[in-house]
Amino acid sequence: MAEMKINFHPISLGDRGWMIEKLKEEHPDACEYTFANNFIWAKGYNVQVGCAYGCGVIRSRGQEHFQYSFPFGDGDKRAMIEHLRKICAVHGCKLNLYPVNEENRSKLIEWFPGEFEICSDRDSFDYVYTTEKLASLRGRKLHGKRNHIARFMDDGDWHYERMTEENIAECRSMAKEWIASRAEKWNDEMEQEMAVLEVAFANFKELGLCGGVLYKGGGIVAFAVGEPLNEDTFVVHFEKAFPDLQGAYPMINQQFVLHEAQDYKYVNREEDTGDQGLRKAKMSYYPDILLKKYKAVESRVVFADETVQEHIVEIWSRCFGDSRDYIALYLENRFERENMYVIYQDGRPVSMTSLLPVQVTIGGRKEPARYVYAVATLPEYREKGYASEIIRHAADRCNEPLLLQPADRDLQEYYERQGFRDAFGESPCWIYAGRCTNRADIRCLPDEDSGLRAAEEAEEDTLDILGGWLVSDADAKEYKAVRDRFFEGEGYVEWDEKAIAYAIRENHFCGGRTLLLTREREMQDPGKAVLMYRLDKDSLHIVETTLDDDALHAVLPELLEYTGASWAYERNMGGMILLPDRFQNWDCREGYLGLTLG
Repeated sequence: MAEMKINFHPISLGDRGWMIEKLKEEHPDACEYTFANNFIWAKGYNVQVGCAYGCGVIRSRGQEHFQYSFPFGDGDKRAMIEHLRKICAVHGCKLNLYPVNEENRSKLIEWFPGEFEICSDRDSFDYVYTTEKLASLRGRKLHGKRNHIARFMDDGDWHYERMTEENIAECRSMAKEWIASRAEKWNDEMEQEMAVLEVAFANFKELGLCGGVLYKGGGIVAFAVGEPLNEDTFVVHFEKAFPDLQGAYPMINQQFVLHEAQDYKYVNREEDTGDQGLRKAKMSYYPDILLKKYKAVESRVVFADETVQEHIVEIWSRCFGDSRDYIALYLENRFERENMYVIYQDGRPVSMTSLLPVQVTIGGRKEPARYVYAVATLPEYREKGYASEIIRHAADRCNEPLLLQPADRDLQEYYERQGFRDAFGESPCWIYAGRCTNRADIRCLPDEDSGLRAAEEAEEDTLDILGGWLVSDADAKEYKAVRDRFFEGEGYVEWDEKAIAYAIRENHFCGGRTLLLTREREMQDPGKAVLMYRLDKDSLHIVETTLDDDALHAVLPELLEYTGASWAYERNMGGMILLPDRFQNWDCREGYLGLTLG
């Protein structure tokens, strides 16, 4: 197909006809894909539209450059995207597509492998409910909504009307009262929303909008505005009610759906934009679908997706020497769409880095962070700076502390050059030899000695009592509770339950066990401890424990006897951290990293 010219121009009422036709071809599911929604927000976001290759495209001004919708319609979307990339290249920027749904995410990966970083944003997810649920409010979970509506209806002095040109003036007056009632909470976003609402009122009929008005005591107390999104979904753009009037919000919600959305299976109530109050309100109706929407940006560093796992296995096995079974264990339990970055070369991933979510306590607050794991580049593609590029990209994109534990001194020096610094307080390693508890049997391990790789399965004989402790296998929930209570404090790195579950599985795969220890006469939580260990030939590696030194060395003779090992060792290697600017003054030398999940 010959290249076409895309005539982008400010959206106007004259674009309504062709845009509606193209949107019908698309059957859109995201709230952004209606003509009216783009028209009413046009001034605030400099909305422009264009059509070529049989597709429509909407673009709006972002923070630095234009953001483009994914092309809609039955035309050649791939050709349109290639054209948009050229437009962006001329202006020295990368193509930014939003919103992208699941289907179009897959198309981008197929058409442009390794060329778009595709990220979801929880704040932008649309809340979608069945019309029947919002109309009937059946079930125990929605009992509170029914109660609020009953209180609203107590005196019977209320009624509902469809919004018309005649009552829009009253709705404007009600909106002004609503503004006055929220004066102390007013902000720029609310100001913009009111301006957008006025555009909707002023062009109500021309835009084909639909509205509902709720009256009580002779005056308007709530209204809602929406429109059809596709053949089976109705979208609600605005919903306003006096917050101090009990039941006003659930009543307009229900009445609007009852009167205006009965021809549709679903109601889309748009996103919450990260507003926690709005999120709580929308979640309280228990959405049937949280519609995931993605942003796709041209990038050399992209997320690994489900189609490239064989390439990940190859990189991992060639760089680390692990078995396919071990790699499969990791991928099945820890790989997610947006936690492994890769760089493509010659049509395939050649360099990778996992970024596992974790929390670290900084200044007394639990801050989100990422544990950097499985950094690897195929040997024939090394010395090109790929791993460094991924780490820089991750630091910029995440804007969170990055943590890691280098395997040796050479890697430590490499990460120092990337801006990482020592953190989390390395502890001296000890070796326990023999079968007695004499402290003289504990010797320091030289710094150059690294931890041993486990290879043999622990013998699964019954182990009921160990050094006065009752013994059972720990599950992830128990392990996390004991671990958090023992280590919690400044600089503590806290894993979630899913990560702990993987650590337990990985330890078992590597020949270890994870024990929950309970005092025989102290069954309450303060009398509990955990001990994770694994075996390598005749040695016993204490991976992590909440036992203090005295308690640990009291149980070691029996544990050595049980496992058949002749000596034991433990080593806390500390770690390294790369901090965003806002945390640069934090003293990272204290704390605890410990468990590194592989």
